[in-house]
Amino acid sequence: MVKTINVGNSTLEVAQISLGCMRIAELSAKEADVHIHSALEAGIDFFDHADIYAAGKAEEVFGEVVASSPGMRDKLMIQTKCGIRQGFFDFSKEHIVSSVENSLKRLKTDYVDVLLLHRPDTLMEPEEVAEAFDVLEQKGMVKHFGVSNLNPLQIELLKKNVKQPLLFNQLQLSIMVSGMIDSGFNVNMTNSASVVHDGGILEYSRLHDMTIQPWSPFQYGFFEGVFLGNDKFPELNRVIDRLADEKGVADTAIAIAWLLRHPAKMQPIVGTTNTKRLLDIAKASDITLSREEWYEIYRAAGNILP
Repeated sequence: MVKTINVGNSTLEVAQISLGCMRIAELSAKEADVHIHSALEAGIDFFDHADIYAAGKAEEVFGEVVASSPGMRDKLMIQTKCGIRQGFFDFSKEHIVSSVENSLKRLKTDYVDVLLLHRPDTLMEPEEVAEAFDVLEQKGMVKHFGVSNLNPLQIELLKKNVKQPLLFNQLQLSIMVSGMIDSGFNVNMTNSASVVHDGGILEYSRLHDMTIQPWSPFQYGFFEGVFLGNDKFPELNRVIDRLADEKGVADTAIAIAWLLRHPAKMQPIVGTTNTKRLLDIAKASDITLSREEWYEIYRAAGNILP
């Protein structure tokens, strides 16, 4: 059963692992129903959406499943995102509010538990975002707020006007995409790993009680492919497979356990539409990698400690 974590210093308690619903529209109605109910039975009751996933169809499919099961809405948490439009980003008050209104219609619910701003909009006016958040909160349409893919100064700029706590930041992070970790090891050095590309978002998140939601936790590069079982990474897979065998779990569980081991108390987003794979991943919640095992995996990914 997947454990829960407290989000920052809030009273909000969420599943340690979240199911990403970007590809759920690829499933039939029956398959989607089985997948969602299986997630709930495994303790994964936090579901991540975005208005752009399958052009809104992902939210529609999910909404149909929830609507067909009386009482189900009260047993789960729904997160959605907004701000990406065709060819540009949009954090205007009008777009944020209308996007949530449309997501609620597709999801067949009166509220979402969490709303994230999806990608940084350099034309963002914090005053407008604050107004949008106030409207959504006052009308009971959104319970909690956060961001996605924003750096510390962008978050601070938002906080200049937004009064609601920003509880989450969804960021790309995996064993093979570990820049926010790498730079912390290579302080005061001149190698490529020492470059801080994200403004120190890992440490910032811990200091400001923001929960990092790693997306694409099995990918290497920017959607270049999955590193598990990939011949490009023989040493990494040798170590992961050995640990998986020792602990009696799948390699996917080890990859997620590596993220869960970090004291930042992260909440990985796993986007699988394969129910068996999802249940295999859920077992990561029962595993606590030792410090030695964590670092062995990190080195096997090709990282060199200074």
